[in-house]
Formats: sequence, C-alpha cells, structure tokens
Amino acid sequence: MKTQLTSKPLAVAFALSLTLSGQSPAQTVSTTALSATNQVAIKQAKPNNMENQAAQTVKTFLTAVQKGDQATLGALIHPTITWNQPGSNRFSGKKRSNMEVFQMVGDMFEASANTLQLTDIKQLTVNGNKVACLIHWKAVQPGGGVLDVDNIDVYTIEDGKIVEATIYSENVAQEDAFWGK
Repeated sequence: MKTQLTSKPLAVAFALSLTLSGQSPAQTVSTTALSATNQVAIKQAKPNNMENQAAQTVKTFLTAVQKGDQATLGALIHPTITWNQPGSNRFSGKKRSNMEVFQMVGDMFEASANTLQLTDIKQLTVNGNKVACLIHWKAVQPGGGVLDVDNIDVYTIEDGKIVEATIYSENVAQEDAFWGK
C-alpha cells in the first residue's frame, strides 16, 4: 500500500528524517496510514542516550527561544557554531560564530519591531546527534509586513551544545519579502 503525505510540512519533515538517517525507510521509520483522517503517524525506534541528549538540548533551546531566555541560549550555542540561514534577504547566508548568530537574531527583532515569535514547536525528529524540528514563526512589521511561516530547523549537537543549524523555510519568498535586502 502506498502512503500519501497530504501535509506539505509533514512530508518535508518525513523526507528530512530519511535524509538525515542515510538509511532506507524500512531501516529507520515505519509509517501507518490512518484512513479515516488521511493522516500519517510516524513511529521510530527507542532513542539511545546520544539521541536523548540531542533531543533534550534542542527542546531546552527552543523553549529558551520562546521565553527569551538569553542565558540559556548563550549556554547552548557553541562559540564556533555554523548557522545556515536560507533565502536572499539581509539575514541569509552562513554565520560562523555564536556572536554572528546573536547579531542576526537581534537585528531580526529590531526589523520586526520586537514581534518575532516562535509560536509553535510542532515536531522533533532525532537521528543520532541531529534533530530536525518543524516549527512556526510569526512577526509583524510596523509598515504592515507579515511573517507567518513554518520552518524545518536541523540542529547538530555535540557535548550538549548546538554546533550547527541549517534552516529550511516553507516559504523563502515570504521571508525574503519580510526581511528585505
């Protein structure tokens, strides 16, 4: 039976989890179609200690983002982090240190009149020391620009710190228009 993924973000998250694993779907993930609701449930093997630590680090990080907990954020982002931000806007590109990441985020808050919010953590998927997250961002600019977008963030964890982040936007054009050049 062929299972169709009807939710675009879920389909992308599922594809990312398979890509991260480097293994065939049968080896890493089993899917079950729920015919009455046309949804897909994803069941994974029990995580090991490294996966538990990676998942906990990212959960703590995302909660700190939601609360604006600067001390926790500073403790979880490695000083030499590589952060890959998508698009063709003024914040796009590779950041190569925690200071560059903090500067980018500060500038994002300024550009959004401090309205930028991580409003939802929809799903976390773990494979080894990598965690893929389906999350939702919202912001409104004083001039009326609106950001309302799902992202898939993939974090790499080493020794309890985020050493790499790659961000995938559901709507890069919306982000580019919102953030500008």
